[in-house]
Amino acid sequence: MDSIAFSLIFFILQVTMLSAKKTYIVHMKHGHDASVYPTHREWYNAALDASSSSSSYDSMLYAYTAAYNGFAATLDPQQAQALRASDSVLGVYEDTRYTLHTTRTPQFLGLQAHSSLWEDLHQPSHDVVIGVLDTGVWPESLSFHDSQMPQIPTRWRGNCESAPDFDPSLCNNKLIAARTFSKGYRMASANARKPRDLASPRDNDGHGTHTASTAAGSSVANATLLGYATGTARGMAPHARLAAYKVCWTDGCFASDILAGMDQAIQDGVDVLSLSLGGSSSVPYYFDTIAIGAFAAVERGIFVACSAGNTGPRSGSVANVAPWIMTVGAGTLDRDFPAYATLGNGKRFAGVSLYSGEGMGDEPVGLVYFDDRSNSSSSICMPGSLDSESVRGKVVVCDRGLNARVEKGAVVRDAGGVGMILANTAASGEGLVADSHVVAAVAVGESAGDEIRQYASLDPNPTAVLSFAGTVLNVRPSPVVASFSSRGPNCVTAQILKPDVIGPGVNILAGWSGAVGPSGSQDTRKTRFNIMSGTSMSCPHISGLAALLKAAHPDWSPSAIKSALMTTAYTHDNTESPLRDTTGEEAFSTPWAYGAGHVNPQKALSPGLVYDASTQDYIAFLCSLNYTLDHLRLVVKRLDANCSLKFTDPGDLNYPSFSVVFGSNKVVRYTRTLTNVGDPGSVYDVAVSAPSMVGITVNPNRLAFGEVGERQTYTVTFVSNRSLNDSVTSDFGSIMWSNEQHQVRSPVAFTWTYF
Repeated sequence: MDSIAFSLIFFILQVTMLSAKKTYIVHMKHGHDASVYPTHREWYNAALDASSSSSSYDSMLYAYTAAYNGFAATLDPQQAQALRASDSVLGVYEDTRYTLHTTRTPQFLGLQAHSSLWEDLHQPSHDVVIGVLDTGVWPESLSFHDSQMPQIPTRWRGNCESAPDFDPSLCNNKLIAARTFSKGYRMASANARKPRDLASPRDNDGHGTHTASTAAGSSVANATLLGYATGTARGMAPHARLAAYKVCWTDGCFASDILAGMDQAIQDGVDVLSLSLGGSSSVPYYFDTIAIGAFAAVERGIFVACSAGNTGPRSGSVANVAPWIMTVGAGTLDRDFPAYATLGNGKRFAGVSLYSGEGMGDEPVGLVYFDDRSNSSSSICMPGSLDSESVRGKVVVCDRGLNARVEKGAVVRDAGGVGMILANTAASGEGLVADSHVVAAVAVGESAGDEIRQYASLDPNPTAVLSFAGTVLNVRPSPVVASFSSRGPNCVTAQILKPDVIGPGVNILAGWSGAVGPSGSQDTRKTRFNIMSGTSMSCPHISGLAALLKAAHPDWSPSAIKSALMTTAYTHDNTESPLRDTTGEEAFSTPWAYGAGHVNPQKALSPGLVYDASTQDYIAFLCSLNYTLDHLRLVVKRLDANCSLKFTDPGDLNYPSFSVVFGSNKVVRYTRTLTNVGDPGSVYDVAVSAPSMVGITVNPNRLAFGEVGERQTYTVTFVSNRSLNDSVTSDFGSIMWSNEQHQVRSPVAFTWTYF
């Protein structure tokens, strides 16, 4: 009996100790000394052993080498504190959780399949590898076929990993790596009661397959989602290679796994990194795992694109704001999926839908809306909130928000309803997203929703009928900034304008996983392609375009590629109007929503001039933030990093856009350097656009470049004329250098912090 009791106590102690342990990322202060420790892992293990009285060999999760001087390990609080006190350790940080930012596109962007301009890049694209950090990959997807793809470049060091549900032979000359990083996730979910995901590169979510095929999917004819958006689907760089790094799981994407994926991708030899995920919008760069990993990548010439986030239109919500990252917002295409709600009073409201079922027919049925004053969970159609007696055989008005849009329709269906009107509230404005609903459903904007809610609440016998119009092309106006796309200003560094650009991110058709239906895990329908929306979708568009520019200009740096995409972006839609915003009727957008504008690949291929930036420039930028040397070395891996060169202002970074903050100073002066990547003997003149409260002077106002690669510097002075009584706190302008061939445009955002 005593032995049983002792065993039980020992077991309880083990469980208690295990639950007290957490995953930490440990940043080492000094470089790896191979003469003392043959490998990084041995060096890290020595540091771990010094922090504990017992062997800590099993505690190590990841030993980082390329992206980070440090490791991830499971530690108890005492071990973590001992490491923090060590002279050889810069910092110890608890693992954090990041989230995913969840065919016509090439034509919309001017990337026609048979254009000679882009056909010339097919061969060079074979040498470009895009690494996608996401939920893995569905290798059987037609988007990853490798017909006419030559052998894998000999420089490539990546591979495809084996798992019970993933045979490495499923990879090919298109999909050249499939790796998995789950140790952080597995540690975080160690005490969870639900089963954990299988450690496999296979995508059982769909998100990773969608983003990878958007960036570089092969051409697939007759692609469609249940009859919608039928046509040829292909990625932005259909002849580039793909490497999938699975870092996201059921419970999210953990910093330790993301950093391990980036570390491996750098070692494998990727040219572009695409991350459609993110975390907080206000974390300092030295605490931001993605920013740190991206810095190491950019230092090695790897272009990094990240999604801006889906928490718009809230001001200051943009994530992934490090200036060495390309931060991508979302806009609409010129394609739509119209659907209509016709009420018993004769009013007809236009919305969107991807519903593919039999429909409702032409006969109106009862309409019901549960006013949120009586039952708020019923008004948003939460699971279990609808009364079957009131719903059966009717169309239900469901307010958008809180639970998933498609789930609301399932709740209506399960309660006996025959249709749903998904009505926006003030939080979403007029921004619409089409979904593959499981019940006949139409999504409408806030103004239409308000009218429908009022009719359903006040009419003694409200009725409605829903109808669906399929796929419509050449929609005007387009593009329009998506309401969900996260907005500036930049909460980490106000002097850096973010997002950088917008790209297509609404109702995007791309490859899909065979493990899940188009609307989620509860959807039994199967489809090879799916339509999704989010900055998760716009990010891989820019990653693919960067791969094309890399193929066309292999000597360009990541910052030069970013500059080309930014300075050639457009700010007017297909009606020649300034870009609009879906947050409200006829609302015009601003650079805090779209950055430099919507990408224009054709012009980006030949931008004329670029704003280039080196690793040393980024170090001088970090030093201007008054970081300590330890803070700096948390971001910069090189041992000799210091602040001997330091900008007086973060806005002095040679960035393709401007964000001017007027505080106690009413005069702000910045210097920029342009590099000629166009013709020798090029001359450019400047034109400025400024609000009435700001004066802009550029000196010189003409730049002459004798040779390709030549650099010329100019200074721009911004003077605030705003009176103290003026209530305006922000405004916008632009600076553009142009000649007959090129227009090199930089947006300018102005913010006043004095009153």
